[in-house]
Amino acid sequence: MPRSVPPFRADHVGSLLRPASLMAARDDFAAGRLDAPQLRAAEDEAIQAAVTMQRDVGLKDATDGEFRRATWHMDFINQIGGIGQASGTMKVRFRNASGDIEWTPAAIHVNSKLRINHTIFGDHFEYLKSLARDVTPKLTIPSPNMVHYRGGPAAIDDRVYPDPDEFWHDLAAAYKDEISRLHALGCTYLQLDDTSLAYLNDPAQRAEIAERGDDAEHLHLRYIKQVNDAIKDKPADMTITTHLCRGNFRSSWAASGGYDFVAEALFGNLKVDGFFLEYDDERSGGFAPLRFVPTGKMVVLGLVTTKSGELESPDTLKRRIDQASKYVPLDQLCLSPQCGFSSTVEGNALTQAEQVAKLELVVKVAADVWG
Repeated sequence: MPRSVPPFRADHVGSLLRPASLMAARDDFAAGRLDAPQLRAAEDEAIQAAVTMQRDVGLKDATDGEFRRATWHMDFINQIGGIGQASGTMKVRFRNASGDIEWTPAAIHVNSKLRINHTIFGDHFEYLKSLARDVTPKLTIPSPNMVHYRGGPAAIDDRVYPDPDEFWHDLAAAYKDEISRLHALGCTYLQLDDTSLAYLNDPAQRAEIAERGDDAEHLHLRYIKQVNDAIKDKPADMTITTHLCRGNFRSSWAASGGYDFVAEALFGNLKVDGFFLEYDDERSGGFAPLRFVPTGKMVVLGLVTTKSGELESPDTLKRRIDQASKYVPLDQLCLSPQCGFSSTVEGNALTQAEQVAKLELVVKVAADVWG
């Protein structure tokens, strides 16, 4: 059966390839050839076209493509009160078939009590909502866990938070405040993007976490509690999902491993309404961990890759949906691409036309499977 509430049978993660016109406008702004209002106008125009595209391919929800951001998470995290930039950068190694590449965002430092000083992305959402009309406007923000995962304990000033529990408490309170503010603007579909709970399935990632002094074998339990604390007062009419992936930067990834290590605790205890799960290749493992998904929780199978333009076979997608339904009922399943198309401004290695074809494929297969 089709669904009238999110997540929808055909859905998508959020970010979209930035059009050439917007990339040019950003370059002009950086060079001083455009002012802020002119850049804003270019973003508005690009977002309007993106919402029209999502509506035209048959999606029931629309995002702004994250067009006003440079990255899926740092633009949000850097606006949380109490977080400043530290000297140096964070180094994240990504892999692809051709070799390794590095992403080096500015390092962050928690230098005062965490708080929300203004509704982060509030104006982004209001503009999206004004365009959405007959589709549901969906906002994506990073999970609270992302504030901790990148830098770990070293990124938190122990003079501000001598007791780590106070840090976690204030982080949850900041997110509760943000969620309340967004709901007041009319947001009823919110997605918490979280790489940490997927990365922790990778033994190599857990080794790195242990080396920096965290309890790598149990950190996922702390993170599950953190999200639950952040969303426990969510409004009844707001759907909150989470998206898990193993890295998505210029068609590259950072981690591998099925969901087995976190599955029982994650699916059984995380109190979101649905899970967007990366399942586009062997790095994601099999569907057996889905046996822990309880009745009523939705699973959006990310079977369509965003890392290349090659189009999947509809029959292959249907077979994989059937395989997943052996572990969680078909009525609790939906379909989406595996991740966003442009988690950072650079985007993945496919064309605008290939992106549209991927979304059309998701809509068509979902209609064939669920009606």
